[in-house]
Amino acid sequence: MSLPREAANALEAFQAVGSWEQRARMLMQWGERLPALADEEKVEANLVQGCESLVWLVGRLQDGHWQFTASSDARMIRGLVALLLARVNGLSAAELQAVDLPEWFAQLGLSRQLSPSRSNGLNAVLQRMRELSLTQN
Repeated sequence: MSLPREAANALEAFQAVGSWEQRARMLMQWGERLPALADEEKVEANLVQGCESLVWLVGRLQDGHWQFTASSDARMIRGLVALLLARVNGLSAAELQAVDLPEWFAQLGLSRQLSPSRSNGLNAVLQRMRELSLTQN
């Protein structure tokens, strides 16, 4: 499966830096680029269950392709979620089901930095995306 353009750009950028400090800085920058969610979108119904941090997720189906927006109260999680969005935005429901989260973060060189709780939280976000894609086909 070919990567969405935004994901390919992320992969190229993260593979070009060598140190964890540089990757961490870039991760924060990705998080800062996330568009802010409107207050009316930061509601209980959009809160992802299974995350230690607060993560809100909104998905919209446009011409058979999913577009997600998300926000988090934690800077590191915002960055990780931004990279997840880069990987999944523009995919069909079937493609979304096939996304390999550990593989994506391994390619970015970030898997070592994913604590079990962060990894579980990101899996919960991806799971919620998949649920949305199945209910609104």
